[in-house]
Amino acid sequence: MAVGKEIRDQIGSVKSTQKITKAMEMVAASKMRRAQDRMLAARPYAQKIRSVVAHIAKANLEYKHPFTIEREVKRVGYIVVSSDRGLCGGLNMNVFRRSMTDMAEWDEKGVEIDIATIGSKALSFFRRAGGKVISEASHYGDKPSLADLLGAITSMLKAYEDGKIDRLYVVSNEFVNTMTQAAVSKQLVPVVATKEATDEVPALFDYIYEPEAKPILDTVLKRYIESQIYEAVVENVACEQSARMVAMKAASDNAGDLIGELELIYNKARQSAITQEISEIVSGASAV
Repeated sequence: MAVGKEIRDQIGSVKSTQKITKAMEMVAASKMRRAQDRMLAARPYAQKIRSVVAHIAKANLEYKHPFTIEREVKRVGYIVVSSDRGLCGGLNMNVFRRSMTDMAEWDEKGVEIDIATIGSKALSFFRRAGGKVISEASHYGDKPSLADLLGAITSMLKAYEDGKIDRLYVVSNEFVNTMTQAAVSKQLVPVVATKEATDEVPALFDYIYEPEAKPILDTVLKRYIESQIYEAVVENVACEQSARMVAMKAASDNAGDLIGELELIYNKARQSAITQEISEIVSGASAV
């Protein structure tokens, strides 16, 4: 039964793959819980500093920090956050699609684009796509630290301060729930007071700066940018593990369905072979 052996080998191969996807699903589920804890721990600080910066952006200060000044847009920068590894469904492609859509709109206006990538998948994609990648950070693992990301962040902030880019955006996945992740694009500089952050400001008042506004705003606004990018990376890790868990569960379920179909085909082939053998025996006995 050569056909039967071939099907048995195929069933064995699919079962081996199913064991791998099951193990990956359980590992992703374990990592997802820890990633969600880190994400939730990072949110309060990011939300509070957003509120403070929204207030600063609304206030009428004598000193105007470069990060709060709108200027004519001739070149924009994008920090694109992806995962380092694949097998997480369409998670990375959603971010790349959102990035390319935004960049196409700027390109139609004749605006040039610089890109900083966080995650090896983004680096590979934009190198193939022909984007101008000026800095990158990758292999930040499941527990990213700000130190791992500073290279990509600092290069873009310096480019903005030097007037080489006029706007800076971050594109990443935002964690909605375990089953849903949304690709979002956020403007980092010049700083804009978003409605959510502005709603947290109870009334318009000014801060008292000691010793003076310039060194304090220099520090606060840089910390603000760093915190927003760090939050985006931490959320992206949580999204990655959730998407990988869902993808591996779907792969395991599909493998189970395929095994069922192959076993049905095998049983039919075996039944057919047995029937044929019985017919041959009966025919031989009748001939005698």
